[in-house]
Amino acid sequence: MAKISANFLNFALMLSSLLLIITIAESRSIFGFHINATPTLTCDSVVGVKSGDTCFAIAQTYNLTTTAFDAINPNLNCTALFIGQWLCINGS
Repeated sequence: MAKISANFLNFALMLSSLLLIITIAESRSIFGFHINATPTLTCDSVVGVKSGDTCFAIAQTYNLTTTAFDAINPNLNCTALFIGQWLCINGS
């Protein structure tokens, strides 16, 4: 009888662990707890880099502050722009 209880507890533990792993992988809420994901940026308008363009000049051309330009172009390396690179000029 004790062996059956131990087997049942092992099964229940494994099943609960599997459910938890799947829930985390699917980013669903479990037991009413929600994990807040970082919001995704949406770019509404883009412009292609031309010869001689700089991040500052593009931001000025489209009336953006450098902070706003950086926010809608995360991970952009302004010292390594290349011709034809798409930069976001309007987004949320």
